Amino acid sequence: MFTGIVTDIGKVLELEQQGDLRARIGTAYDVAGIDIGASIACDGVCLTVIALGRAPQNWFDVQISAESVSKTNIGAWSPGKRLNLERALKVGDELGGHIVSGHVDGVAEVVGIAPEGDSLRVTFRAPEPLARFIAPKGSVALNGTSLTVNEVNGCDFGINFIPHTQAVTTWNEVAVGQKINLEVDTMARYVARLREWE
Repeated sequence: MFTGIVTDIGKVLELEQQGDLRARIGTAYDVAGIDIGASIACDGVCLTVIALGRAPQNWFDVQISAESVSKTNIGAWSPGKRLNLERALKVGDELGGHIVSGHVDGVAEVVGIAPEGDSLRVTFRAPEPLARFIAPKGSVALNGTSLTVNEVNGCDFGINFIPHTQAVTTWNEVAVGQKINLEVDTMARYVARLREWE
């Protein structure tokens, strides 16, 4: 489990297609404190650490299944790509965002960007089957970042990125046309499922 509060910006160092895709991700995390088998959210995708190292910088390796590649934006990763990283929650950690599983529901697309004061208003288009789970003032996780929805219009929804969020995540690189990992709020998913049984 995660909170959607990004704690590092990592970088894809290497990609290798074996049976599954293997990625090496550079990080500022102290790898001495990461266990093999630990979960790290990489742009919102919960991935399992399979190897660790310190040269030429701290890094960890993950294996990514074809299923994960098909349901996320991982297929567009290339060496040098920067990633929002978050380590898994520990008992007693502050819940600063919202409960995030790291199980991406689908891929949204950036369809509009406009400055708004010191902030940046970004409009996303969700896949139609997921749009019903997105509500004004509700929560979503986009590329692993816990965010509050401002408005919803059909499949489109708007998010306001304050300067701090842009500074400590990869959201200062956002561009129209980008594919973004979308995880809808768990509560919204369960409420919708309960309504199906009414």
